[in-house]
Amino acid sequence: MSTLAVEAAYARRSISPWLVAVAVVIPTFMEVLDTTIANVALRHIAGGLSAPVTDSVWVITSYLAANAIILPISGWLGTRLGRRNYFLLSIAVFTLASVLCGMATSLNVLIACRVLQGLAGGGLQPSSQGILLDAFPPEKQGAAMTMFGMAALLAPVLGPTLGGYITDNYGWRWIFYLNLPVGLLALGMCSAVVVDPDYLKAARAQMRTAHQRFDTLGLVLLSITMVCWEIALSKGQEWDWLGDPFYRVQTLLALFVVCLAGLIYRELRIANPLINFRTLLDRNFRSCCLIIFCAYGVLYANTTTLPALLQTLFGYDATTSGLVLSPAGMVALVVLFVVGMILSRGVDARYLMVVGLLTLSAGNYWMSQLNLGISPWQIVWPRVVVIAGLSMIFAPLNVAAFLHIPKELRGAAVGLLALLRNEGGSVGTSVGQIIQERREQFHALRLNERLDPFNPAVRQFAKQGRDFFLQQTGDGPLSDQMTLQALQRLKNQQALSLAYFDVFWTSAVVAALLVLMVLLMRRSVAEKGAHVAAE
Repeated sequence: MSTLAVEAAYARRSISPWLVAVAVVIPTFMEVLDTTIANVALRHIAGGLSAPVTDSVWVITSYLAANAIILPISGWLGTRLGRRNYFLLSIAVFTLASVLCGMATSLNVLIACRVLQGLAGGGLQPSSQGILLDAFPPEKQGAAMTMFGMAALLAPVLGPTLGGYITDNYGWRWIFYLNLPVGLLALGMCSAVVVDPDYLKAARAQMRTAHQRFDTLGLVLLSITMVCWEIALSKGQEWDWLGDPFYRVQTLLALFVVCLAGLIYRELRIANPLINFRTLLDRNFRSCCLIIFCAYGVLYANTTTLPALLQTLFGYDATTSGLVLSPAGMVALVVLFVVGMILSRGVDARYLMVVGLLTLSAGNYWMSQLNLGISPWQIVWPRVVVIAGLSMIFAPLNVAAFLHIPKELRGAAVGLLALLRNEGGSVGTSVGQIIQERREQFHALRLNERLDPFNPAVRQFAKQGRDFFLQQTGDGPLSDQMTLQALQRLKNQQALSLAYFDVFWTSAVVAALLVLMVLLMRRSVAEKGAHVAAE
């Protein structure tokens, strides 16, 4: 099936590919936004539903686990139901589930609604990306992926900002109610402009006539694998990982390894796999999977660590910390469009990916060199560099990933890449928290080594503190005690700040090492006749 035939399907209905792009980007943005928008509202949700704060993390975990189950099988579902039908059904159920989340009267009800929301939302990202890849000719794939990048990249960047503002000013329930008008708009637009190309219709007819059995065992293995993975990531630090005395983490990890091995073994041996791992045979796609996984890990580690740093050490509220992060979103828009134009001129995607990864690394390294005596703008600029670097990567990576993938495997490839993109975010969030907590303990111990009575700086601080508090209280022993408490607070503050900066330093190293993966890829230029493998 040639690309011209796919374009003809839209041409027959006089539908511009740009109108299709606008329509499918709206629900994708809405779905990706929901992976981060609730993060800043967890304490408010727990308080509003009279639940422990530690249990509120299930609001995020349940959504990500359900999302992860659907993402890799979205290609199969799109073929079986028809991609247009599946896409519209996903939008409708996601919108309904969002309203039910806002109406939840208990944490258990909210978690159940989030599971439904995640199951519906899992089909939006890969379906919209597949629609864009089919609606645009090969030489305009960069422009198509730029439009997709506006949703998949800007949504997690703006999520904490929007979530903090809505929570502070309107209440946490409006985080979910916001999806109702957006979902209805998306449903109307997509039903009017989205069509299934001929090759998908043929694949759907073939699947129905062949009477292939559904891979139930594969779905069970996939569900157990992803649920164990998400719970371990979310609760592992709280349960002390492999030191968990109740063996919860150990059990989850054992189930994860066994089920993942069984899933891979089964999917490689059956004729109609639920997840087609054969897409990983293409070296471009294989490299892009690893790069997007790690790059989104760096993004989410940065996106969750920076607001925490601003709120704990600088005293910013959720809205103010979000405003500090907002300029990066505006820069991302500009960079995405510039990169899309460059790609359309026949520039090799690998060159842009290398520049983007080095820029991403430089921005995180800049953040790792900050201190507690900085102004808001000294935080804004390195954040801008980080997001600009990621914006340079996104469209070129998606062009390179699917350039040599046959069209019949594209649905499976899109779902797998979307899964790794989301799971990279989950891993980045978890690893960032682990590094921060462990390194805080490390730095606290190292600082303790120098806080002894023979250190001139400590003796001077003790003298100045005692004189200050003695003047305030007139009580000598109380002044000594308050001085020691002030020294303890200062030590804890410095240890925490160094731990946060270590997260950024680690992110910089990871981004720089990803350049090696680009060197393993073959030439990736979006031009006419590029889909050699697909024709």
